[in-house]
Amino acid sequence: QVKLVESGGGSVQAGGSLTLSCAVAGFTGRQNCVAWFRQAPGKEREGVAKLFTTFGTTRYADSVKGRFNISQDNVKNTVYLQMNNLKDEDTATYYCAARRGACLNGMSPPDFNFWGQGTQVLVSS
Repeated sequence: QVKLVESGGGSVQAGGSLTLSCAVAGFTGRQNCVAWFRQAPGKEREGVAKLFTTFGTTRYADSVKGRFNISQDNVKNTVYLQMNNLKDEDTATYYCAARRGACLNGMSPPDFNFWGQGTQVLVSS
């Protein structure tokens, strides 16, 4: 059974940093795609960053390029989202998502089969 558990959310002032963690359990093999999405109140869920675990290749939404970094620890089976220079508009519930096999083009929620419960990030100015 695949299970994703996020942690690391919290409150931070604008310009600060947070690191989110996604512990992934139940995946066999190394060819998987793991992504972070976020959803602010009243808005649609949007893709933030994704990682193809086989090669470590990554892709980011334009809104977070240069500020966020997605990475993996294969020993701990954990994917991280390092968020720097946080802005008010980064406030949202952040979700970890995964799919078996390679990442598809784009970052669309229907592309991912497995989801975590979400962790909240609140950025205040």
